[in-house]
Formats: sequence, C-alpha cells, structure tokens
Amino acid sequence: MTKVTNGSLLQVTGLKKHFPVHKGILKKIVGHIKAIDGISFDIKEGETVGLVGESGSGKTTTGRSIIRLHPVTEGEILFQMDGQMRNVHQLSKPEVKNFRRQMQMVFQNPFASLDPRMSIKHILLEPLVTHKLGSRQDQLGKVEELISMVGLSTSHLDRYPHELSGGQRQRVGIARSLALNPKLIICDEPVSALDVSVQAQVLNLLSNLQKELRLTYLLVAHDLSVVEYMSDRIIVMYAGKIVEIAKSEDLYRQPKHPYTEALISAVPRQQYNSTSKRSILPGTMPDAFNLPSGCNFYDRCRYARDICQQTDPDLAAISANKTTSVACHLADELMLEGYTE
Repeated sequence: MTKVTNGSLLQVTGLKKHFPVHKGILKKIVGHIKAIDGISFDIKEGETVGLVGESGSGKTTTGRSIIRLHPVTEGEILFQMDGQMRNVHQLSKPEVKNFRRQMQMVFQNPFASLDPRMSIKHILLEPLVTHKLGSRQDQLGKVEELISMVGLSTSHLDRYPHELSGGQRQRVGIARSLALNPKLIICDEPVSALDVSVQAQVLNLLSNLQKELRLTYLLVAHDLSVVEYMSDRIIVMYAGKIVEIAKSEDLYRQPKHPYTEALISAVPRQQYNSTSKRSILPGTMPDAFNLPSGCNFYDRCRYARDICQQTDPDLAAISANKTTSVACHLADELMLEGYTE
C-alpha cells in the first residue's frame, strides 16, 4: 500500500500474463503463450488513454488483467482506493467488492455481454441489488436515470436484449457500467461490433458522459481513428509489448516507432494524397508461443538492422520529448511519416 503522489489513478508495472500450453494425455505444460510480456504505464484521473494494436497484440488481455478477469503471471497493478494505491490482485474479498464498484468494463460484443433471459430493467438493477445500494424505490429511480443518461427511453426497460439494435444494446452496456459510479471504465473495443453510422454516436456518448461524470477511460481498440477522437494519450502494443506511448497529437503528427507509422498509414484519409505512401507490413505477427530474439517487430520492419535482431529494445523516453516513450533502437534517427490529409 502506497500513498498517491503523482495524480495517477492506475499504475501498471512489469505486467506479464503467460498462458500455459498443455500437451499429451497427462496435459504436461510444454511452454507458455506470452500474451503480455512486461509492460508498464499509468493512467491519471480524468484522462482517456487509448490502447491500440492489431489482433493478438495483448491489448484485451491487458484490460482483463487490470480488472481481475485474468490472474497475472508477474507484475503489479496498483489502483487508487480511498487515497491509497492498492495492488488489485492482492485485495481481500471485502476489498474486491469495493474495487468492483470503482472499476467497470464495457465489453466488445454488446449482445454476448447482456443476459438474454433478463429484461433491460433487471440487467441494470443487478449491480445495484448485488451491492445493496439504496431501497428498491431508489434502485428503480436510478435505473430510469441510467437509461435516460445513455439516450434511451424508459420504454426500453421492459424489453429484452434481442429486441434492441446493436447500438442500443451497447448503450445498455454503458449504462450498466455507470450504475455503481465508478472512477475508471475499461472500454474493450466498444464500437467495433457496431455499424459505422452508429459508432460516432456511441463515441460521442462516451465523451459526453466523461465530461459530465468526470470519468477516466482506458479505451482499447485496433482502429487508430477511434482512439484519436477520444484519447489524451495513446499506448501502442505489438506482440505483448508496448512499442510507443505518446500524446495523441504527437503520435499522429510524428510517430517514433515503425509499427506506429504502419498503423497510421492504414487510417482512411478524406482526400487522396499523392505524396503519402502506404506502409504495407509483410508477414504476420510472431507466434506468442515462440517469440523471436531481439525486437519482436524485426521481421516486418523495413528499417531493421542487425542490432534489432540481436537485442530487444527497452521502452525509453525520447530525449527531446519527455512525453513520448518508444521501444526502438533507431528512434532518434528515423523520420517517420505521420497522418496527413
């Protein structure tokens, strides 16, 4: 237990999550899938931090480890509770219940995350009843307040998830995450399962709720254009490791890691720009069961040199810009292309 000193709501240090691989009749462990391999970052109160990377990068596992849906292999996850930084994986049972009230999650699939046997009213009532918040009348009043906050009417309360559209179901998921007045909400790909026309509406809703309720978000996504819209800072992950952390505007204007450059290159542009070249990555992400030596991105990087294959770069702050950290041996030499219209 440590006192809060720098305004951080969440501090992740040296986090690792390795899944054992079993083989044979006796299910002997023959190795581990390194989903997360030693990452560190923090989130300050009131900010939105975007966590991006392609499928298999470890971003969803990171979110689920933070909220205790996965036990961790190694490392610390400290969360501010009652003015103290507490390790969320060392909490007692009564403390876990308090922790659940302060950190919530919005899941990727709004249909799978809602119980199809329960009406929307009972879905929203469940956390209030579980945590014994208020009388029955107070709880029903809170449910009506929640459904209105996310842009739905009280008539939706008597419906079931299958009777709602995807966007409406995700709004219910957001309302449920707000029921206990949390400090931090982890949004795991909150719009990836929605139609493009609905995505902006849900993102606007999240942004407005943050301002109104002073929320803090960890926004997990594979689409850089989504996190650009909402994020103060962006964390880029590749093959279980963080390759870059930067302020949103700095990362888009002048990325420091080749992988970030490739992600930005894939963002759709409003107008064709003949001077901008797409950075097409060859190959695929390395197997998390058998990661290569050196930099995980070596085989796909067009700038790679011998040192990249031999030595894994540490995540370090750029000397000219203390707000940007990058894990690349060539970060000070490369002039990478950012987002241009």
